[in-house]
Amino acid sequence: MNVSVLANTLIGSEIIKIGNEVNELKSKGANIANLTIGDFDPSIFPVPSALKEEIVKAYHQNHTNYPPADGILALRETIVDVLKDRYDLDYKATEILVSGGSRPLIYATYLALIDPGDKVVYPAPSWNNNHYCHLSSANGVAVETTAETNFMPTAALLKPHIKGATLLALCSPLNPTGTMFTTAQLEEICDMVIEENKTRAEGEKPLYIMYDQIYSLLTFGKEHINPVSLRPELKDYTIYIDGISKCLAATGVRVGWGFGPAQVIAKMKALLTHIGAWAPKAEQVAVAHYFGDKNLVDQFLTSFKEQVQLSLDALYNGFQEMKADGLAVDAIVPMGAIYLTLKIDYLGKTTPSGDLIKDSTDLNSYLINEAQAALVPFSCFGTDEHTPWFRASVGGCSLEGITEMIPRIKSALSKLK
Repeated sequence: MNVSVLANTLIGSEIIKIGNEVNELKSKGANIANLTIGDFDPSIFPVPSALKEEIVKAYHQNHTNYPPADGILALRETIVDVLKDRYDLDYKATEILVSGGSRPLIYATYLALIDPGDKVVYPAPSWNNNHYCHLSSANGVAVETTAETNFMPTAALLKPHIKGATLLALCSPLNPTGTMFTTAQLEEICDMVIEENKTRAEGEKPLYIMYDQIYSLLTFGKEHINPVSLRPELKDYTIYIDGISKCLAATGVRVGWGFGPAQVIAKMKALLTHIGAWAPKAEQVAVAHYFGDKNLVDQFLTSFKEQVQLSLDALYNGFQEMKADGLAVDAIVPMGAIYLTLKIDYLGKTTPSGDLIKDSTDLNSYLINEAQAALVPFSCFGTDEHTPWFRASVGGCSLEGITEMIPRIKSALSKLK
């Protein structure tokens, strides 16, 4: 079939591919602990009941027509208040763009800033930046990070690559690792961007930061930090990505927002007007009411975060116990989001049936079949396929399911030679 070069070279979501494999096995009766998709099982993590009531109420009030292209004013005004209250950030309603979740906003950021061949710098592992570079014909530069910095990029790692770059894509808490910037780390990166922009000639594109903070309200004993709060002079060069999808377990409600320089937000709005990636109007009305009630939101967040942290801690402690028993595994202490970073260092080993585990994909398939445990290799996030690190997402698996899975993983790994 003759299709575009873009369509012909597009790589589908590797995570969804693994998830489909798991779902097929489950349909055949397999009881698999699915720690793949960065989503929530509503039977385990339901959205706030008050938010559901507001959504139903909004539909009964006939909020079923097109919303404004940048989002209803009531929601943008709520976001203005939330940004000031929770992050000490001052933005106007005209500097905010509402969309159907955060993905269209990330895509619109790329399309608004990137010309074909422009350089985009991003850390590896990170979520989907490699694919957005492909979609926008950018020259993507993946900067490999290590466990020594909790897989967070540092100014020292990034600096050799930013000369001439148009966009630096950052995320904290980070998908896939669940780790976060320290204040010192982010300050050094901010100062690096400021210094780089001082070298740009008049008329030359500046270096922009895209800062994905969709998990900012899901942190565990750590303080979320952001570029403009640390360095206010970056306000003209920073585009934020945020929304309710993760902090309210509301991935299917599809309400996200971006904010940043008015001229960039206006171009992103124009792009999304043609794409039609708006959040449904009734959901916008509901979120404007619900998210504006800080006490109600905080009540939900307290119990929700406790539940998420119990699952993350159970998984972390299980892997630490396996490590203490001599297995070649490790885990990084959970800091934020719904993810745990796991090291399972068994590449090059042989399965009981004599198959060689050549890469992380082979190891993941072995664990799915032998331990009924499904993870996502870091290779799905832009790293080398021989990296022995994996993402575990706890949103789709119960605490009981995680607890029952640990002995199965231990048994499966013990069989490798």
